[in-house]
Amino acid sequence: MFKWKEEYKTGNTLVDEQHKKLFAIGDSAYELLKNDGYLDKYDKIVDTIQELKDYTVYHFRAEEEYMLKSGFKGFFAHKVEHDDFIEKFENIDYSRIDDGQNEYILGILNFIADWITQHIIVKDQQHSHK
Repeated sequence: MFKWKEEYKTGNTLVDEQHKKLFAIGDSAYELLKNDGYLDKYDKIVDTIQELKDYTVYHFRAEEEYMLKSGFKGFFAHKVEHDDFIEKFENIDYSRIDDGQNEYILGILNFIADWITQHIIVKDQQHSHK
């Protein structure tokens, strides 16, 4: 589901490697969705959410530092999008996970897939140096 494509490149090696890591985390969440070997995926779902949140915070900080150093004019609007993304993770209602674990994972995956691909393709490439 989460496959890195050459058109996602921003031209910044560090940012591109971090984006690839985000895709890898998304792919591991997708593998969890497909795995029927777990009767209860709650702990794995929470771990995946936490890993994605932690790495995203790390990535956004690095990306924002790069944007500031390079004088990117759209920095503040871009940072708002980053902050909104993190806020969604802060507001996850973990009690809802058990109501339908696979559906919950699928909802997260769809959100992440849409956001990451649109953010990378549309927004991050605005401050790239290809």
